[in-house]
Amino acid sequence: MTARPLLRRAWLLPVVVACVLIAIFPTLTHNQYYQNMVIISLVMAVGASGLNIITGFAGYPSLAQGAFLGIGAYTVAIGSVKVGGNPFYWVVLGGVVAAFMALLLGLLSLRTRGFAFAIITVSFLMLTRIIVQNWRGLTNGSNGLTLPLPTWSREFMNWPFHFALVVLLGLSLLLSWRIRRTKFGVGLIAMREDEDKAGAVGVNSPTYKLLGFVCSAIFVGMAGGVYGYYLTFVDPIGMLGLLLSVQIILSVLLGGKGTLWGPVLGAFIIEPLNEVANNQLGGGNVRLVIFGGLLVLVVLLLPQGIITTVRKRWTLYQERKRPGLTGARIELCERPMPASRPAPSPVNILEVRGLNKRFGGLQAVNDCSFGVPEGSITALIGPNGSGKTTVFNLITGMMKPDSGEVLLDGKRIDSLPPWERAHLGLGRTFQITRLFGEMTVLENLVAPLRDFTPGQLNLKAMSGEEREKAEGLLALVGMTAYRDRPASALSYGQRKLVELAQVLALEPRVILLDEPAGGINPTLIERLGELIVELNQAGRTFLIVEHNMPFVMGLCDPIRVLARGATICEGSPEYVQQDKCVLEAYLGGDYAAERKGEEVA
Repeated sequence: MTARPLLRRAWLLPVVVACVLIAIFPTLTHNQYYQNMVIISLVMAVGASGLNIITGFAGYPSLAQGAFLGIGAYTVAIGSVKVGGNPFYWVVLGGVVAAFMALLLGLLSLRTRGFAFAIITVSFLMLTRIIVQNWRGLTNGSNGLTLPLPTWSREFMNWPFHFALVVLLGLSLLLSWRIRRTKFGVGLIAMREDEDKAGAVGVNSPTYKLLGFVCSAIFVGMAGGVYGYYLTFVDPIGMLGLLLSVQIILSVLLGGKGTLWGPVLGAFIIEPLNEVANNQLGGGNVRLVIFGGLLVLVVLLLPQGIITTVRKRWTLYQERKRPGLTGARIELCERPMPASRPAPSPVNILEVRGLNKRFGGLQAVNDCSFGVPEGSITALIGPNGSGKTTVFNLITGMMKPDSGEVLLDGKRIDSLPPWERAHLGLGRTFQITRLFGEMTVLENLVAPLRDFTPGQLNLKAMSGEEREKAEGLLALVGMTAYRDRPASALSYGQRKLVELAQVLALEPRVILLDEPAGGINPTLIERLGELIVELNQAGRTFLIVEHNMPFVMGLCDPIRVLARGATICEGSPEYVQQDKCVLEAYLGGDYAAERKGEEVA
């Protein structure tokens, strides 16, 4: 039995007991102080569970959860005061309005990441507070709104609020659990690990980001509505304060972002600590110092949170008891080399026309033009700094050209985002391998998407057919023994092979390999060449950037040579090796002398 199932079983009993105790807590004690503490903890747990979708899964640090709680609370308050009816009737609308506002915020922040995204979410919280304070006709400004008092018996005063929040927390956890086990969740995790690489393997990042934002807000808005009714009074300071958002994000970080129960655990630690700071230590600045200090300690000592840290240490403990894969070898299947390769088609499947790219005063790509014949293994060579990788980035959409055209099968694709180019049949590896490190090797091979439809988001993260195909690709590159290992645990050469298998999962028509032989041993280079030839025989077209000249000259035909961002020579290996411009710009006199010596010998 592996470490992860053992850990799940070890956690099962205390998790079930804790959930039952929290669910029935009002029946266990009539103490209003403790009931209030649990209710606020539940509100924070719902907020943290929602935040975990956009921050824990997708990797976007949002400070807008307090705004969504306030929006839900004000929606319920305005509905019950201005229109009428039981405030509980308006709770669902509070969630819908919060989700809609999250969608608008997602659209505004679509092109931002990291600190810029966090600043936009903080600005959204502040802007929401300013609007509420100044829209007096609707919100009553700084005076706030008083909701109708509950009509049920005082003996059960907190019960409806408590049970409503328990249901909302259960639904929020169920949503997170479901997302993590779908293609949508895999795409979010891929974005968190490497958003540019996610786009290169077909993940439609903007759509995933917007949906993730909506999912992170809907139950938070409902919880805000219940919380506002519980307080029977909502005002801008109490419902739209920055500290509440900080407490929610601290709950996620403390418990373990990206885990199911981490945000809940963090919330039920932070809120009691908040009560102690307020009631025992005087609150105010003391509370700010406590939470600021706790945030620093979490970042320094528990950067992955409690649950993730415990899980990893338990896994390491278990792995010490069983043999590892340290001595496992890459098992590439024996395949006879084809006696001859058919001549490539005279038609170019990929064309680059007049590409230009400037970085300030540096002209990285200068009117670059060349074609890749269908069915060929084409090389793109040149000295360091000649613009080869930049051309790759322009072809695959990682960068936008200043001018020029990129055509795939006769159709312009230079205006398309990377994921659409991947769907059309472009796949690439990177000079420095870029796998999704926290995913297993097998998960890395089911992350690529050959197309995109809304219905695809709800599909299982890994179907039986996908697993079978992924295992076949791992066998092809000799990495079957490593299928359940985290990609971050692989050696550099192993990552090269897994990245190639990952690209093959897209079933691309053109495969761009950026220095595939770099950093791997000579035996593996030879076997890699055999694998490329075999894939070429199966109909794959290759464009390869490589500095290993024996590898290139023995494998590729035709060859395109770049120097200072421009194509200076095109032709067969024999022609390129004799070209004076190429010898001067790249190969040099030593290479020519060496080749002449080999011919004489």
